[in-house]
Amino acid sequence: MFQRLKGQTAIITGGGQGLGEALARRLDREGCNVIVADINEEAAKKVAADLNQAIAVKVDVCDEQQADAMVETTIGKFGKLDLLVSNAAILIAKPVTEFPLEEWRRMMNVNLVGYFNCARAAAKAMIPNKKGNIIQINSKSGKKGSYKNSAYAASKFGGIGLTQSLALELAEFGIRVNAICPGNLLDSPLWTNSLFKQYAKNQGITEEQVRRKYLNQVPLGRSCQYEDVANVMVFLASEEGGYMTGQAINVTGGQEMR
Repeated sequence: MFQRLKGQTAIITGGGQGLGEALARRLDREGCNVIVADINEEAAKKVAADLNQAIAVKVDVCDEQQADAMVETTIGKFGKLDLLVSNAAILIAKPVTEFPLEEWRRMMNVNLVGYFNCARAAAKAMIPNKKGNIIQINSKSGKKGSYKNSAYAASKFGGIGLTQSLALELAEFGIRVNAICPGNLLDSPLWTNSLFKQYAKNQGITEEQVRRKYLNQVPLGRSCQYEDVANVMVFLASEEGGYMTGQAINVTGGQEMR
């Protein structure tokens, strides 16, 4: 297999499960040294143990000191940082009138402040080398409001604004910053273990009706898959994407076109 990212060192946050795990495995197959970073250290260790050149790092992305330490550990082990994939996120969906402020702030802290903490730490390491890549895993909800899902959408809209601003600021240092906006990963643990239940309750329909509703919104007629997201990640991280920065790329099967 031709390895498009051979020799790169990459951090993937939220890499212990779900989409993050799939992206970590793809980075490994593409020849990266992989830092599997997750708040669940045991999950991160399990993924890292199955890769070729990888370590696990426990990190709470909301904690700026832990984000800095994650990058320091990366430099100490591999001598450089080429790529940050900021994937760690949470999703709590509730009607606005029933949304506790504490939970709203938690969503902002993980999804937006966490991205900022990790991007800032990565930028500090990349600037002296005059090159680097930062990719945020955003969402189609970063392009369009989401029904009874206001906190998540707000955090993801903010993520795109941060992505564009960082792209402008870091371009002079050869650092590219982009976001990927996946559609609904209906077969992922996030959906099967949580979102189908949350959305069914919020919308007063069955879980199967939730699935049909979201599939019917996709012109290509299928759920987003991990590899759909991974393919775009690899493109952006490679020289093939070398003229792209400040972009938020939809991977939605045509559901979102803005």
